[in-house]
Amino acid sequence: MTDLGDVPAGLRDAVGVALGAAGVEDGHVSLELVGPARISALNREHRGRDEPTDVLSFPVDGAGDVAGPRELGDIVICPEHTTDLVEAAVHGVLHLCGYDHEADGGEMLGLQARILAALR
Repeated sequence: MTDLGDVPAGLRDAVGVALGAAGVEDGHVSLELVGPARISALNREHRGRDEPTDVLSFPVDGAGDVAGPRELGDIVICPEHTTDLVEAAVHGVLHLCGYDHEADGGEMLGLQARILAALR
């Protein structure tokens, strides 16, 4: 069972659907909405890019075998830098699940489009 208690209520359905589409049936996800200064600091610290961005994902336990409930990771979204919070949440979840649109030949973005179509 997925633990979405640390996801804003309005984004829980999107996060749950994205996890299911990625084949994840259990674990905990945290999602926080932050301002431009905070996301800029995180982007600088973790990616070496001194600028705001729309969404960052911080995977915790990966997809390997773990004892007990999985700690999938944290997603941070800056509403001021995205036009679609649901899309940003889905995008962040897919990164937590190991997808990488910069290296996968379109697989992640294709799955993201299918998830968003199902949600609308």
